Amino acid sequence: MSESSSSPRAVFQRLLDGVTEKRADELPLLYAEDAVVVHPFAEPVSPLNGRAALREHFAQVPDLPIEIRARNVVVHETADPEVIVAEFEYAGRVTTTGRAFTVPNIFVMRVRDGLIVESRDYAHHAAFAAALA
Repeated sequence: MSESSSSPRAVFQRLLDGVTEKRADELPLLYAEDAVVVHPFAEPVSPLNGRAALREHFAQVPDLPIEIRARNVVVHETADPEVIVAEFEYAGRVTTTGRAFTVPNIFVMRVRDGLIVESRDYAHHAAFAAALA
């Protein structure tokens, strides 16, 4: 894998593309075997530890009755070359009701050797829940 395709920014973009295109089988492969992902705004907060937990987490993506796209994406590089902070929104529509929604997000990701090793995903989970209610 080239340096540019394994950069934190490139890996983050592949994550966004995989989520918005509902490529659930590919998403866990963006993470290290022992990756840790925390969603601090989820209730309850429960870390996803390891690729197997992430595979289970992403398995629900294809069945969600939503269409989403990422917009207003801004990636901030940090003094640590492995870490980025990404701000973006998911703009979507619930396919069963036609209801439009927007979910703001901030991800703080550490990418090493082209794989996400840790991430804190600050997504507005209540906005997702409200859209699906």
